Amino acid sequence: MRIFLDTANIEQVRSAAKLGVISGVTTNPSLISKEGNADYESVIKTICTIVEGPISVEVLAEDVKGMIKDARKASKWAPNVVIKIPCTAAGLEATSVVSKEGIGVNMTLVFSPNQGLLAALAGAAYCSPFVGRLDDHGHDGMQVVKDIVDIYTHYKLSTQVIAASIRHPLHCVTAAKAGAHIATIPYNVLMQMISHPLTDIGISRFMNDWKKLSQK
Repeated sequence: MRIFLDTANIEQVRSAAKLGVISGVTTNPSLISKEGNADYESVIKTICTIVEGPISVEVLAEDVKGMIKDARKASKWAPNVVIKIPCTAAGLEATSVVSKEGIGVNMTLVFSPNQGLLAALAGAAYCSPFVGRLDDHGHDGMQVVKDIVDIYTHYKLSTQVIAASIRHPLHCVTAAKAGAHIATIPYNVLMQMISHPLTDIGISRFMNDWKKLSQK
């Protein structure tokens, strides 16, 4: 399973990229707004120079023509740009058009296996079921991920599943067990995945033992 970073913070992207463990980045208007930078294009172009893998850019229109226009425009920002399009009737229609033009689509705001199947049939390269948001509403978000993965596997569909709306490290483990191709995670979750108290204790003991030996 691959890991993408879910952020629009350039410094977080730089820091995570140095670890050598992320292979893509996902963004959305909310993340851009959080950083207080209205120049979406500039942010994306910078991120694309840091990470070579897919960088997801969300369309801002809600109608078919607007989505297609946004997708065509943003896809020219960098070779590794992927377009996030919401799973609506308009989104499916726009995806079916731009995917045939060679534009990679990450179908976002997916909350059911039905939507996941339709995303693949429309030509989306990626499908992003929102685990955390499903859990918030009393559903089993990770079961939706598994169901979509099973459908894609059974019918040999090439669309990859991105487990999105990840809230904590256990989500990543469960996503991997469910067969998700990718988990896109916030920077703080990535840092939590790295940290373990027993690692810290082990390093401390090794260093203390070495100091005792070197003082002899």
